[in-house]
Amino acid sequence: MPLGDPHGANFEYTVEGLPESIYVCTIPVRDVSRSVSFYADVLHMEVLAKDDDSAYLVRGNCRIILKRSEVCGIDTGLYFGVDSPYNTRRRLIDEGVIFVQEPKRGPFGTFCSIRDDDANIIHLIETKAPFQF
Repeated sequence: MPLGDPHGANFEYTVEGLPESIYVCTIPVRDVSRSVSFYADVLHMEVLAKDDDSAYLVRGNCRIILKRSEVCGIDTGLYFGVDSPYNTRRRLIDEGVIFVQEPKRGPFGTFCSIRDDDANIIHLIETKAPFQF
Protein backbone atom coordinates (compact mmCIF):
# COMPACT_ATOMS: atom_id res chain seq x y z
CA MET A 1 0.00 0.00 0.00
CA PRO A 2 1.47 3.41 -0.95
CA LEU A 3 2.05 5.83 1.89
CA GLY A 4 -0.68 8.41 2.32
CA ASP A 5 -3.51 6.22 1.01
CA PRO A 6 -5.60 5.38 4.09
CA HIS A 7 -7.96 3.12 2.15
CA GLY A 8 -5.32 0.89 0.58
CA ALA A 9 -6.53 1.54 -2.97
CA ASN A 10 -4.26 1.91 -5.95
CA PHE A 11 -2.91 5.41 -6.13
CA GLU A 12 -1.56 7.09 -9.24
CA TYR A 13 1.18 9.58 -8.47
CA THR A 14 0.97 12.97 -10.19
CA VAL A 15 2.75 16.26 -9.54
CA GLU A 16 0.30 17.18 -6.79
CA GLY A 17 2.05 17.99 -3.56
CA LEU A 18 5.52 18.42 -5.07
CA PRO A 19 7.53 21.64 -4.45
CA GLU A 20 6.82 24.55 -6.79
CA SER A 21 8.92 27.33 -5.29
CA ILE A 22 11.14 28.26 -2.40
CA TYR A 23 8.73 29.64 0.16
CA VAL A 24 11.14 30.83 2.86
CA CYS A 25 14.87 30.72 3.50
CA THR A 26 17.09 31.12 6.55
CA ILE A 27 20.14 33.39 6.68
CA PRO A 28 22.72 32.98 9.48
CA VAL A 29 23.53 36.17 11.43
CA ARG A 30 25.62 36.95 14.49
CA ASP A 31 23.35 39.64 15.94
CA VAL A 32 19.68 39.51 14.97
CA SER A 33 18.89 43.12 15.93
CA ARG A 34 21.83 44.53 13.96
CA SER A 35 21.02 42.37 10.93
CA VAL A 36 17.36 43.37 10.95
CA SER A 37 18.53 46.92 10.23
CA PHE A 38 20.19 45.84 6.97
CA TYR A 39 17.25 43.78 5.71
CA ALA A 40 14.55 46.21 6.90
CA ASP A 41 16.21 49.57 6.30
CA VAL A 42 18.27 48.81 3.19
CA LEU A 43 16.24 46.09 1.45
CA HIS A 44 12.93 47.46 2.81
CA MET A 45 11.67 44.14 4.13
CA GLU A 46 8.87 44.20 6.68
CA VAL A 47 9.70 42.74 10.09
CA LEU A 48 6.88 40.42 11.13
CA ALA A 49 8.41 39.29 14.44
CA LYS A 50 11.79 39.13 16.14
CA ASP A 51 13.49 37.96 19.31
CA ASP A 52 17.13 37.44 20.34
CA ASP A 53 17.52 34.28 18.26
CA SER A 54 15.54 34.97 15.08
CA ALA A 55 13.62 37.49 13.00
CA TYR A 56 10.96 36.92 10.36
CA LEU A 57 10.84 39.33 7.42
CA VAL A 58 8.84 39.61 4.21
CA ARG A 59 8.72 41.74 1.09
CA GLY A 60 6.31 40.64 -1.62
CA ASN A 61 6.82 36.89 -2.07
CA CYS A 62 10.29 36.97 -0.51
CA ARG A 63 10.26 35.56 3.02
CA ILE A 64 13.37 35.16 5.14
CA ILE A 65 14.29 34.09 8.63
CA LEU A 66 17.37 35.65 10.18
CA LYS A 67 18.71 33.02 12.59
CA ARG A 68 21.40 33.68 15.18
CA SER A 69 24.49 31.59 14.39
CA GLU A 70 28.21 31.58 14.97
CA VAL A 71 28.72 30.39 11.40
CA CYS A 72 28.23 33.40 9.11
CA GLY A 73 29.94 34.86 6.08
CA ILE A 74 28.89 32.23 3.57
CA ASP A 75 27.65 32.23 0.01
CA THR A 76 24.04 31.52 0.87
CA GLY A 77 23.12 30.41 -2.64
CA LEU A 78 20.02 32.61 -2.28
CA TYR A 79 18.80 34.58 -5.27
CA PHE A 80 16.29 37.32 -4.45
CA GLY A 81 14.17 38.23 -7.46
CA VAL A 82 14.33 41.85 -8.67
CA ASP A 83 12.97 43.66 -11.72
CA SER A 84 16.42 44.86 -12.80
CA PRO A 85 19.76 44.05 -11.17
CA TYR A 86 21.14 47.24 -12.75
CA ASN A 87 18.53 49.46 -11.10
CA THR A 88 18.85 47.57 -7.82
CA ARG A 89 22.63 47.96 -7.91
CA ARG A 90 22.33 51.70 -8.57
CA ARG A 91 19.98 52.11 -5.61
CA LEU A 92 21.93 49.93 -3.18
CA ILE A 93 25.25 51.61 -3.99
CA ASP A 94 23.65 54.82 -2.70
CA GLU A 95 22.79 52.90 0.50
CA GLY A 96 26.43 51.88 0.96
CA VAL A 97 25.86 48.20 0.21
CA ILE A 98 28.99 46.26 -0.73
CA PHE A 99 28.79 44.44 -4.07
CA VAL A 100 30.89 41.34 -4.61
CA GLN A 101 29.64 40.69 -8.15
CA GLU A 102 28.81 43.29 -10.78
CA PRO A 103 25.73 42.51 -12.92
CA LYS A 104 26.52 39.42 -14.95
CA ARG A 105 24.50 37.21 -17.27
CA GLY A 106 23.75 33.72 -15.95
CA PRO A 107 21.51 30.91 -17.21
CA PHE A 108 18.47 32.17 -15.27
CA GLY A 109 19.06 35.86 -16.04
CA THR A 110 21.28 38.77 -15.14
CA PHE A 111 22.31 38.85 -11.49
CA CYS A 112 24.58 40.73 -9.13
CA SER A 113 25.71 39.83 -5.62
CA ILE A 114 25.84 41.79 -2.38
CA ARG A 115 27.32 41.20 1.04
CA ASP A 116 25.19 41.71 4.15
CA ASP A 117 26.57 42.94 7.49
CA ASP A 118 27.61 39.38 8.44
CA ALA A 119 29.49 38.91 5.12
CA ASN A 120 26.83 36.52 3.80
CA ILE A 121 26.56 36.68 0.01
CA ILE A 122 23.04 37.34 -1.34
CA HIS A 123 22.39 37.29 -5.09
CA LEU A 124 19.85 39.56 -6.80
CA ILE A 125 18.48 38.19 -10.07
CA GLU A 126 16.04 39.50 -12.68
CA THR A 127 12.75 37.66 -12.49
CA LYS A 128 11.47 37.87 -16.03
CA ALA A 129 14.48 36.60 -17.98
CA PRO A 130 14.24 33.47 -20.14
CA PHE A 131 16.57 30.56 -19.39
CA GLN A 132 19.69 30.66 -21.58
CA PHE A 133 22.51 28.20 -21.16
